[in-house]
Amino acid sequence: MRIVLDTNIILSVVSRNSPYHEVWQELLAGTFDLYLTTEILLEYEEKLTTNFNPIVAEINLQILSVLPNVFSQTVYFNFPIIEKDPDDNKFIDCAFACNAHFLVSNDRHYHVLKQLGFPKINLVKLEEFIEILRMIKAGTTPGIA
Repeated sequence: MRIVLDTNIILSVVSRNSPYHEVWQELLAGTFDLYLTTEILLEYEEKLTTNFNPIVAEINLQILSVLPNVFSQTVYFNFPIIEKDPDDNKFIDCAFACNAHFLVSNDRHYHVLKQLGFPKINLVKLEEFIEILRMIKAGTTPGIA
């Protein structure tokens, strides 16, 4: 399962104290493949360093750099879809380029995706993604094409 995680999701899942930490654990377990671009990784680095102890941020970034199920994606198309926060378009571009099953974000700027016929990006909130992961662990197929 190919996934793109918005930065707000990364910030929500890396802490062991987070109620959403199971997403990070499932990434570590290889339950899904995470796709990112250099731009996305740089944003992760910036926000993790700002929101967490720099050592904790560095450890998590190192983990992302060595996991076999984390892939660097080259983007050939740039879609100017989100006008209110154009910086978020890099996640859409990555999701399109890797043919992601889901783009996971709780940012409401992405809701414009639900109105578009192209590019078709499946947007889910963090809570929905956790349910998908639980279905996979239970052996149920969550309807992924």
